[in-house]
Amino acid sequence: MTQHASPPRDSTGKVPSAGAPPVWRGLMARADVRTLSLLGVLAALIVIGGITKPEEFLDTRNLQLVLTQASVIGVVTVGMTFVIISGGIDLSVGAIVALASVWATTVATQEYGFAGILFTAVVVGVGCGLVNGMLIAYGAMVPFIATLAMLASARGLALQITDGKTQIVTIPSVLDLGERDAYVLGIPPLVMVFAVVTVIGWLVLNRTTFGRRTVAVGGNAEAARLAGIDVRRQRLYLYLLSGLCCGIAAFLLIILSGSGQNTNGNLYELDAIAAAIIGGTLLTGGRGTIVGSVLGVLIFTTITNIFALNNLQSDVQQIAKGAIIVAAVLVQRRTASTT
Repeated sequence: MTQHASPPRDSTGKVPSAGAPPVWRGLMARADVRTLSLLGVLAALIVIGGITKPEEFLDTRNLQLVLTQASVIGVVTVGMTFVIISGGIDLSVGAIVALASVWATTVATQEYGFAGILFTAVVVGVGCGLVNGMLIAYGAMVPFIATLAMLASARGLALQITDGKTQIVTIPSVLDLGERDAYVLGIPPLVMVFAVVTVIGWLVLNRTTFGRRTVAVGGNAEAARLAGIDVRRQRLYLYLLSGLCCGIAAFLLIILSGSGQNTNGNLYELDAIAAAIIGGTLLTGGRGTIVGSVLGVLIFTTITNIFALNNLQSDVQQIAKGAIIVAAVLVQRRTASTT
């Protein structure tokens, strides 16, 4: 007898209809809609800035300033995006940036020059990420509690190191990176670092096994474990990545401000989480995009710049940010309920 091959079936065991598009096309379509929506919001903000303060907002120096300010929190947000996609949270990123910046600008550290400052900032960031990762992955602590404890500890240690004083950077090679002479084709070095971190983050999330494991852990940790993924080790790596991004951001902040202060990175955790959320990253984990998070950072930074140029109160600015976050979460819930 002639045996006929059985028709292909999807993950639910059903035979897809002939005209049914693949699932990934639907996911890509939703991602494209989110990206286009964010680009539309950013474009609208640029129009508003151009109308309210055309000479100041559209000035090349101001646009460079917006991108430079976005670079620091943007690098932190890339690491935060990975953590949230995995189903975790990191409330300590701002405090880690502060601790790394003051530790890297002590007199003893500055004696080692440019390399000493960069090395110290990165090592402190990674070290804090290691502590977070160990407590969460192997100590079975809830991420909220573990990173909240790190927030308090890192802030306290940063204050102890500085004694509440600003530590001035005296290394010319570090300070020169913040000057206009260091710009390449009109692009500040900090923006180029941010671009490189973004590209690497996108490649890691979308083109590597590490990225797929991150999404799997966030989507269903138990299923990921049964599939052979070492969930605890993956979570440890993710908090190490977040700490690394904080160390890089601390170095960028040192270049931008020319100093180290225990107040650096204030509310960075809220800005990074908010940028990731409005960029389409689910707080419950399992989904997120680096591009969306970066657009979220640019939107918040542009809002801040427009409010500053129009001499509007910071409390109104915070209310506007809060409204955007609430709207983004409501859209996420509506999208999730229809899929």
